[in-house]
Amino acid sequence: MSYNGAPMSNAVTAAGITFAYGERRALNDVSFEVAAGQACGFLGPNGSGKSTLFKLLSTLVPLQQGRVSMLGLDLAKESRAIRSRLGVVFQSPAVDKKLTVRENLRYGGLLIGLSGADLAARIDAVLAAGRLADRARDLVGELSGGLRRRVEIGKCLLGKPDLVLLDEASTGLDPAARKDMWSMLREDPKLTVLFTTHLMDEAAEADRLLLLDQGHVVASGRPAELMREVGGQVLELEAADAASLAPELQQQFGVAATVVDSTLRIDGANVHELVPRIVQRFGARVQRLSLAHPSLQDVFLKKTGKRFVVTEPDALPAKGRRRKS
Repeated sequence: MSYNGAPMSNAVTAAGITFAYGERRALNDVSFEVAAGQACGFLGPNGSGKSTLFKLLSTLVPLQQGRVSMLGLDLAKESRAIRSRLGVVFQSPAVDKKLTVRENLRYGGLLIGLSGADLAARIDAVLAAGRLADRARDLVGELSGGLRRRVEIGKCLLGKPDLVLLDEASTGLDPAARKDMWSMLREDPKLTVLFTTHLMDEAAEADRLLLLDQGHVVASGRPAELMREVGGQVLELEAADAASLAPELQQQFGVAATVVDSTLRIDGANVHELVPRIVQRFGARVQRLSLAHPSLQDVFLKKTGKRFVVTEPDALPAKGRRRKS
């Protein structure tokens, strides 16, 4: 889903966004820029603020503090004009299982003011882009989760938006279905996509990524660059006495280890050379040893001092669930 063309301008510029629910701050001085044509991801654990940021950018809630320019328009003053140029896909399904694929797209188009030959042409175009033409007469309830999500993406693209916002849109999809979803979204290289996710592999494919924690941006940039900043390799040692083992490693080998729970972490360009020496000297105390290249998990840990706990988004309350047909 990466787009390597040179962007002409910023699609989104945000400065000093602060948002609170009563006394609790969900966002604290958040600033970022997204170039036109980029796919920008917002990655963070539960409570990081990414859902609040999505609500602000999709114009669902008003801006409290800070300034945001979207598509050259002021979010605080021109939200209606911005909304007309947005495509939004929410985490919760927004298709009718009792209607066919084409019927879902037709009613979606009617809701945004399309009709006649123009609507028919746009439906045919999104069916082709989503490789759904042969399923146009199928009931959506009979489709797989991945195909349903492609129908939702098609509805989103009917209005030819300049900017698409996705809220955990790939949740529950297998890797192949997720790839299909992104292929459809990246059909137009000029389209800017902002998405929230809790999936590390999806976040790693973004053109630009913001890591959020407790309402703060803790890291931003290209995912590969963020991972390179951690170091060439990451060595983890699990030990019951991790806290006391850390200073011994420092004294014995001159390396600084970070202690997280019962795990010692050492990063650097050549930490693999330490493996046989640590095993020989402290092998009896080491319960587990692993060596890997840095991941986004490691970036988050280095920036916050805690692990990124990946959890599925909370389920909808019972009263909000639709009965199965």
